[in-house]
Amino acid sequence: MEYTFKQREREGKTEVFDPIRKKWLVMTPEERVRQQLILFLLNVKRIPASHLSVERAITVNGLTKRYDLVVFGQDMKPHMVIECKAPHVELTQEVIAQAGRYNKTLRAPILGVTNGSAHFFFTIDFETEEIRPLTDL
Repeated sequence: MEYTFKQREREGKTEVFDPIRKKWLVMTPEERVRQQLILFLLNVKRIPASHLSVERAITVNGLTKRYDLVVFGQDMKPHMVIECKAPHVELTQEVIAQAGRYNKTLRAPILGVTNGSAHFFFTIDFETEEIRPLTDL
């Protein structure tokens, strides 16, 4: 699904306005995927903007990393962690593992990866360590 972005040209580069971070960003292929997902979550899934967090630093195994997108539940605990990749990036086991490493800190029950055309989402039971694919977000 395509969405209309608020965008502008600046110094020869296309920029997109991120409605969550409230700032202009260079429209890279990965940023396009992230912004499409944000607009889907806001407009189709009706998730309030206050329940979305984009590109924030977290500590994973003593290292500072940045997650792409976290969706918080009504209790404001992480509900879903999503890793976004550029369209040309294949969604391999390593990409899923990267999102999983972030989620060890965040402990969201849903984990997802997307490159804009392929999307994989999983539920995670932290007590049994069972991971099951979701057929619909």
